[in-house]
Amino acid sequence: MRDPVYNAERKVWRDGNLSNGVRLIPEETALALTYNGGTYAVMMGTPEDLSDFAIGFSLSEGIVQSADEIETLEIVELDDGIELRMWLAPAKAQSIGERRRHIAGPTGCGICGVESIAEAVRPAAIVPDGRAFSPHEIMKAMAVLTPLQEINHQTHAVHAAAFWTPGRGIIALREDVGRHNALDKLAGALARDKVAAGDGVVLLTSRVSVEMVQKTAAIGAPLMVAVSAPTALAVRIADAAGITLAAIARSDGFEIFTHPERIAAPIEVKEAAYVVVA
Repeated sequence: MRDPVYNAERKVWRDGNLSNGVRLIPEETALALTYNGGTYAVMMGTPEDLSDFAIGFSLSEGIVQSADEIETLEIVELDDGIELRMWLAPAKAQSIGERRRHIAGPTGCGICGVESIAEAVRPAAIVPDGRAFSPHEIMKAMAVLTPLQEINHQTHAVHAAAFWTPGRGIIALREDVGRHNALDKLAGALARDKVAAGDGVVLLTSRVSVEMVQKTAAIGAPLMVAVSAPTALAVRIADAAGITLAAIARSDGFEIFTHPERIAAPIEVKEAAYVVVA
């Protein structure tokens, strides 16, 4: 299988001088997801943890309800990409043909190829109440995220999605050039290990757009925390799904956009001052 990291030769112009050298950069590969011989979607992604990606994508798309519904999964490397060949029961496969995506999805796209506005902004699954988390627990979880991002340490160019629980810490972490791919890989890893998501937190190194909320809801996690900001639609979808959305997580704190009752914050809450810059 292809290495997720590529050693690229390059020339560097800096401080008035030209020099030669190499840099580690992430690989990007066309990944075709096929079911019972028919291609459903082609996504661009990192050729790593592809079984997790195939399972997680199938779950987040609603193609299957559990990993057990995928009868066989084969990873086939081709000259110009990789096929993730899955076989489902005939009745399940027939329903896929009615909603197959018709265009390829570039690296930054999580919902490319959907055929209607309603499908793109579909409501997310309603998550159960789950447990409450303290601000200290959230800060602890985010603090241990960065040291575990092996591909990003080499390339400084990939996203990560991880799952953290109070008792076990980070139990799964997946990386990809596409943030939505990383989250699908995480979903697949949790499904394969039959991890109950209700007592943990999804951690993201990216911004939070609507498909990231939809995928987190499909996982069943009650809380998601991201280092970057959410979109307005992501906030609305998270609120409707019952997900606590925390974002802009830094070493000194974070911001809570939906369902703050799930975070056991200190009793005193100060109103933040906002300055609007024209």
